Amino acid sequence: MRIFGIVLLSITLFISFNGNSAHHGDANSHQKAVLVTGSNSGLGLRMTQELSENGFYVYAGVLHKDEMKAMNAMDNVTAVQFDVRNQAEIDAAVTFVEAQGRGLYGLINNAGINVFGPLLEVPVEQLHYQMDVNVYGPVRVTQAFAPLIIESKGRIVTTGSVAGIITPPIFGAYSMSKHAIEAFNDTLAIEMARFDVSVHVIEPSTYKSNIGVAAKKLMDDANYWTEDTAYPQELAYLLDALTKMDQQPDPAPVGKAALNAMQSNAPKSRYMVTGTVAQADRVLRRQISKMLELNDGQVHQFDRARLIEMLDEEIAKGSKNNPAAK
Repeated sequence: MRIFGIVLLSITLFISFNGNSAHHGDANSHQKAVLVTGSNSGLGLRMTQELSENGFYVYAGVLHKDEMKAMNAMDNVTAVQFDVRNQAEIDAAVTFVEAQGRGLYGLINNAGINVFGPLLEVPVEQLHYQMDVNVYGPVRVTQAFAPLIIESKGRIVTTGSVAGIITPPIFGAYSMSKHAIEAFNDTLAIEMARFDVSVHVIEPSTYKSNIGVAAKKLMDDANYWTEDTAYPQELAYLLDALTKMDQQPDPAPVGKAALNAMQSNAPKSRYMVTGTVAQADRVLRRQISKMLELNDGQVHQFDRARLIEMLDEEIAKGSKNNPAAK
């Protein structure tokens, strides 16, 4: 039944895309192809625009069929509809991309959701939903498309978040998923190095996107964070903040980070993209404070001089690995 489903989905995808190639270019052109999941809005849309306007051909992964038309209207873009939670749909997308004849140079795991709420009150099924999309989704998609990426000696990028470093209250489920992406990226980078595939993570702060609207809808539909909460002030603050997501900065810098990760001769392992100096300061200070917390009272505790020496050594190592950083 699974094989039949994959074949049926592949046929559907072929029919959907047949006839779009006139303005999308020759499938045998020398453009490098990149798949971007969650491409129809917010960060993913900016990534898709930046890549497609700068020499790349983009397979725009979308969740819903009604999102395909707008993506297909863009030059150098073909929409591919699949759910990162559905293995059969992912496998069908692989079959479709293979049939296009371009290969696949890059993968950007960008699709994600945000489950807000106090950890004491978030139902386990909502926590599972958070992990299923934000963590297991990138794993499924990466495993499925890895042979194509390995063949092209390409690049894999995943959208993390500064929430993978700092962990605000009420963001527990989301931060847990983004902390997991940190481990996913670091391990995958080591494991893919033998295939000459580089691995990168983009870690944005808050930018304009539809994630707030989606999070509010989920809260309303699941009704898991109600007025009898032990955290009423946090609930009121969050509900107000979600209505102002469209006032956040445009995610253009995130799109440029994705382009650099795919295009640069010396791409970075991590791209922290923040809207303000204060945000960057907060994230880096938290990394430093974690180091000090780990060092405090441990059996081999290092003194201040040794910690500064370590920092200087890591700065020198970073400059050696990335001459542009000097």
